[in-house]
Amino acid sequence: MTDDKLQLYLAHRAALLDYALPIVGCRARAEDVVQEAWLRFSRQDHSTEICHPTSYLYRIVRNLALDQTRRTATEKAQPGGDEILADLPSGTASPEKTVTQQDELAAISRALEVLPERTRLAFEMHRLGGFTLQQVAAHLNVSVSLVHQLVHDALRHCIEQLEGDL
Repeated sequence: MTDDKLQLYLAHRAALLDYALPIVGCRARAEDVVQEAWLRFSRQDHSTEICHPTSYLYRIVRNLALDQTRRTATEKAQPGGDEILADLPSGTASPEKTVTQQDELAAISRALEVLPERTRLAFEMHRLGGFTLQQVAAHLNVSVSLVHQLVHDALRHCIEQLEGDL
């Protein structure tokens, strides 16, 4: 069967190139597409019965050519993309930014320490723990509107402390 596949490929190779060329727009890329199509076609499981092998081979070429065109279009959409990515800041913070963030966290921690316990707990549960206002209200056995006010007061207090420390 492999010899039959090879004979089929060789018989249609020139036509496959002519078929891929207008899609990819370059003879060298068309050659790559047809070569890749042959590799995929030849690797087909022998137990798989292909009713129309010529049509199947053309379909492989078409799909690969379209994939190649999409890749090329994506690469052209952002010329110099590698240079732009290299200039982007890294995901890690600079030492100065890390120290600033640590200072801000320490100021927020100090601000939370001086809040009344219920206000601090409402803020920590809602803003840091991810609990809903309803869940916090049920836990503290108070109304949702009071929890909202407690969280708001704590947030305002933290902001004031940050502005005073900076």
